[in-house]
Amino acid sequence: MVAVAELAGVSVRRGQALLLDNVDFVVDEGQRWVVIGPNGAGKTTLLQLLSAQMHPTTGVVELLGEYLGAVDVFELRPRIGVSSSAIAVRIPGHELVRDVVVSASYGVVGRWNERYDEQDYGRADALMREFHVSELADRTFGTLSEGERKRVEIARALMTDPELLLLDEPGAGLDLAGREILVATLSELCLDPDAPTTVLVTHHVEEIPAGVSHALLLSHGKVVAAGPIDQVLTSDNMTSAFGLPLKVGIADGRWSARMDIEHVPTA
Repeated sequence: MVAVAELAGVSVRRGQALLLDNVDFVVDEGQRWVVIGPNGAGKTTLLQLLSAQMHPTTGVVELLGEYLGAVDVFELRPRIGVSSSAIAVRIPGHELVRDVVVSASYGVVGRWNERYDEQDYGRADALMREFHVSELADRTFGTLSEGERKRVEIARALMTDPELLLLDEPGAGLDLAGREILVATLSELCLDPDAPTTVLVTHHVEEIPAGVSHALLLSHGKVVAAGPIDQVLTSDNMTSAFGLPLKVGIADGRWSARMDIEHVPTA
């Protein structure tokens, strides 16, 4: 297996806060990972490392055969597709959806004076069809529903045909219908053997799409468990990570987690 991303003994400290604590993590080519953990677990920090937006305080981060600290990150970042709220808030509300997607070719947010050829627009149109937003191409980004925006953002993240795709809480803020449509769309992506290696961050196991093969469970900056998803998302591991007795199950390919009332501690 070829490692697309590898963290060895990685810690990240900001002031007195230890955001990641001696993390080892390997993502091999073709794998589909989900990263789960409570608030403050270190998920966002991990994604910033994987997107070459942050360097570790200690330890080694290798991305796409390059080592952070020994590579020009501006050459590395275009090889990594990212969909996150941090990028979404920078997209102008008046921007046409087609331009939101195609402008990723230049790594810019918002059209300026750059020029695109037929191949660029052809790929953007193909991605919009794949994520079921073709009919929105001439709409402005600001008029879209939250679910529509999420699908547009993921299409944009794939515009440069990245080797690594990072999805930061794509289901955040969606209602039930929007979440289910998004999960179905992400399932198509994760089950596609030609799709890039993918790492998805979420708080909720219900948002894990079909096709996800591996899971990383974080808590307080430390790895609770990592490996094949059915070995990681156990009731014991989830209880340890979230500090609450949880029952975890899977039915019809969808995960669920709920509090184990029988084992809730009483005062």
